[in-house]
Amino acid sequence: MRRTNALIAAALLLALMPAAAEDKSAVVPWETLAQVSVTRQKDRYVPEFSKQILALDKREVKLKGFMMPLEPGLTQTHFLLSAQPPDCAFCMPGTAEQFAEVLAKVPVKVPSDVIVVSGTFSLVRDDSGGLLYRLTEAVIVNK
Repeated sequence: MRRTNALIAAALLLALMPAAAEDKSAVVPWETLAQVSVTRQKDRYVPEFSKQILALDKREVKLKGFMMPLEPGLTQTHFLLSAQPPDCAFCMPGTAEQFAEVLAKVPVKVPSDVIVVSGTFSLVRDDSGGLLYRLTEAVIVNK
């Protein structure tokens, strides 16, 4: 009897796993965004994104990270979201795959802690600024 119940529970868990993987409320891990490589094509370097990253393009996603303001002020509509907290105001705490440019719908108060941002995810393929990811129409969501 116990074995039958355990098998039924395992079967239910396996049946629910794909639904959890497609859960739109889930935050995309930075480890997923790290699945990118850069190749040289003629006189420039071009990112090559994994299938998992390509599947996120033009979709609504959530990212969790630390705000790095780009302008002075207590609120921001254009900022960087970083996987790591900044050590100082002049230091970049990571490499290109650990950042996303964020364009917020409404001004966002600069937080002192980690935030979750939801928006339309786009791959940046032609930017000479070194960014790979962008969130547009972004809003802050509850953790």
